[in-house]
Amino acid sequence: MITFQDYNTLVVIIGATLLGLAAGLVGTFLLLRKRSLLSDAISHATLPGIALAFIVMSLFLGNGKNLIGLIAGAAVFSILGTASVIFIQKYTRLKDDAALGIVLSVFFGFGIALMGLATRMETGNAAGLSSFIYGKTASMLFFDAMLIALTALGTIIFCILFFKEFALICFDEDYAATQGWPVTRLDFLMMGLVVVVTVIGLQAVGLILVVALLIIPAAAARFWTFRLRHMLWLSGVFGALSGMFGSGISALMANLPAGAVIVLTASAIFLFSMTFGSARGILKLVIERFKLRKRILTENLLRYLYEWYDSVHTASNDGSFPIESQVQGPSVDDVLTQRSWSSKQVLRTIRSLTASKSLIIDAGNRLRFTDQGIQAAKDMVRKHRLWEAYLISHADVATGMVDLSADRIEHVLDEEIIRKLEGLFPGVRPKELPKSPHALKTSGGAV
Repeated sequence: MITFQDYNTLVVIIGATLLGLAAGLVGTFLLLRKRSLLSDAISHATLPGIALAFIVMSLFLGNGKNLIGLIAGAAVFSILGTASVIFIQKYTRLKDDAALGIVLSVFFGFGIALMGLATRMETGNAAGLSSFIYGKTASMLFFDAMLIALTALGTIIFCILFFKEFALICFDEDYAATQGWPVTRLDFLMMGLVVVVTVIGLQAVGLILVVALLIIPAAAARFWTFRLRHMLWLSGVFGALSGMFGSGISALMANLPAGAVIVLTASAIFLFSMTFGSARGILKLVIERFKLRKRILTENLLRYLYEWYDSVHTASNDGSFPIESQVQGPSVDDVLTQRSWSSKQVLRTIRSLTASKSLIIDAGNRLRFTDQGIQAAKDMVRKHRLWEAYLISHADVATGMVDLSADRIEHVLDEEIIRKLEGLFPGVRPKELPKSPHALKTSGGAV
């Protein structure tokens, strides 16, 4: 059990938590800019900077393990890596993935070569440099935690100050440019924050896994909300929880590398969010799709029954039918033979409509509307005919081709769209059922 009485454990947990917070905030904008793999290229580009800084400091200072110098070297090369990716994207015809692959492999290969030279140097001991590749969260020092804390604080401040600007270039870069915003400088500022968090994160989880802290919390947050502000802070919270619980679990169980456990914790949060997220979660999408399919079947059956009655009986001015005529409604077997639905779907939908008191099945196994059912069917037919009329008179769709388009869209027409459609046809009064566009010729926008 963690009691936070152990100083080293407390430092590690605080440092990992703050690193996750900073990475989650910056990673949100990185994800929305569709530059998720750029963080991978940046992290791999730091390796030659670390190795070169070690070599230079060993030759001229006699000590190549100065942390500030190593971080400075990593920062310089991460900036070079970022600039290389942007340059290739802007001035060549190569796709983004090709630019990222080139920069990542070239810089990482260069770094491996320099690491080989560093290990053979007589002027310095290169032992421990591999921690920048795999991370060394468990041996984090107070100075490392303070550095991460300052980085997290700076990240929060910049995200608050430039929230509007970052949001604008994430969603519509071209619009931001036409409005006079310095898109290029804002982009470099955003990438600068990514570089800083990446370089600081090398000490904790290493260059291979730091990309996970930048991307996974932001991806998880997106399953819970459609609002950027909420997504930003959720991502920060998820990153902080990943760092806190990951480092805590690693402290409880021996021989578990903290960096890997942090990433696995973030992955667990992502899987939970992907499954149960209230905005885009799989479970929510499955439920919504099931409800939509059920609603489509219900509305299609109501419209079919109404149109069947309309072809046999004459509706009154309000679109309803005489009660005595409804006795001669279609049978369940008629519905099954006339539509391409499966018998299971039709029977289930009929049971649902009878349970909701929209339909009645009489002694002859024929379907009959209730007053509630007539109103629901009339509303459905009204939406269908208004959309058909719009397609014929305003979209120049042939009369024989509008049925399929109307069938697809009528189920998602809300009241606001219905009011706009009514405004396009002055002859149609609110709540009045227009005649079928197939039965008359539209002209001048009148139905």
